[in-house]
Amino acid sequence: MTCHFCQRNTKEIDLKDTESLNNYTDSLCKIKSRKKTGLCARHQKRVARAIKRARQLGLLPYKQE
Repeated sequence: MTCHFCQRNTKEIDLKDTESLNNYTDSLCKIKSRKKTGLCARHQKRVARAIKRARQLGLLPYKQE
């Protein structure tokens, strides 16, 4: 399985694109692991950083209630 972002030659991951970032979180709003997402190490770190920043800005929830 190859990385989604490497296939599309994506340079940056936009933290304001919450719909695509939701694909990398589970039902409890936890960040999914690399095994589940299929991302390479570089893009997994960037996705995690984008999710954390989006949470700080209030665009994504910290936990599901």
